[in-house]
Amino acid sequence: MHAQAPATPLTFAVIGCGSRGRTYMRIARELGHRIAAMADPADTALATMREIAGDDAPREFVSGEALLAEPKMADIALISTQDAQHFEQAAAAMRLGYDVLLEKPAAQNSAEVAELERIAREEKRRLILCFVLRYTPFYRAIKRALDDGRIGRLITVQATEGVGPFHQAHSFVRGHWSKSAESTPMIIAKCCHDTDLLSWFAASPCVRVSSNAGCSHFRADQAPAGATLRCTDGCPHVGRCRYDAHRYLTDMRRWMEMVRPDGASMTDAEILEWLRTSPWGRCAYHCDQDTPDHQVVSMQFENGITATLTMTAFDSGRRIRLHGTEGILEAATHADGREPWIECRSHDGGITAIEIESEDSGGYAGHGGGDFGLISALPALLRDPAPAGFVDGHRIGFAADVAAREGRTLALGG
Repeated sequence: MHAQAPATPLTFAVIGCGSRGRTYMRIARELGHRIAAMADPADTALATMREIAGDDAPREFVSGEALLAEPKMADIALISTQDAQHFEQAAAAMRLGYDVLLEKPAAQNSAEVAELERIAREEKRRLILCFVLRYTPFYRAIKRALDDGRIGRLITVQATEGVGPFHQAHSFVRGHWSKSAESTPMIIAKCCHDTDLLSWFAASPCVRVSSNAGCSHFRADQAPAGATLRCTDGCPHVGRCRYDAHRYLTDMRRWMEMVRPDGASMTDAEILEWLRTSPWGRCAYHCDQDTPDHQVVSMQFENGITATLTMTAFDSGRRIRLHGTEGILEAATHADGREPWIECRSHDGGITAIEIESEDSGGYAGHGGGDFGLISALPALLRDPAPAGFVDGHRIGFAADVAAREGRTLALGG
């Protein structure tokens, strides 16, 4: 089903034409919005976005900096570049008069996040983070159940983010997010969605954070005997190792498009040649990442609610238990091969399934419908005098990184 065109289409200046930028703009075009300008250093990325833009004929730039050197060209600047570029580009865009749709995380540290919030207030601009999970039917159903008092007063929360073993190797061992200095700490890069949701559910500032983390598996002393430095170097474990890079030719081929705009059209021979030299061809046990493969974060909120978040490479999907004075809400999405489910269990013993509304998402199922939900909500978000904040979830994540590295509990300011 095609969505109806909005009464007043929005125009976008797209900075970063990678996987996330392409996803958002396909939805925006489907909803009747327009692409006025686009920037990316990769010709293949620009070519793909050009196809998405169709007859919009957007202006093209080789970098976000080049686009932002020009006067304002659109209503919204969509910034979907690498993490290290977010702060400078978002700040420059707001100062040019753009409202900004910013891929998470907002910046590389808490000070930059706070500065972006300040600039947005000073320039009277909307800064909307791509916390797409807030816009899914699944998490809206959980929030509605809490607000309706289905489990009484919320007391504590247990949440788990299962990254997935191959996803961990692809993104956080071999990939773009393997080095904190070049991106952000993994607890931010992967789990700022989760810390944002916990802040949303608690409806209160977080005042105390502690955390423990480690890398127990993706390291040289855990490598299978005889493993070579690259999977293409005649490794004896090809075809048997869970992290064999040759899986990009078979069941993990979809990941190619995440790192190369032309990934879907590459031949087997082209992929093999690429694996011989690219970071994604390295043995997952012989990389130079500084990311943990497990981390636990403990939080206390100003209103007394406590929460824990477990991030692990060795599970898939998200699970959550919310303990209240009248019952427990349990839920899981993309876990155990099951459809998303939510249920409330009364302390008196009754169990009730919570309905997850089925919504027309124009055929876009990304992030459980959250990608479509965010873009379709944009016109209303731009009109909202008090749009959802993005600072608290980031503060928790950055504090958790420091707490884990320094072995201490951090008290957060109000």
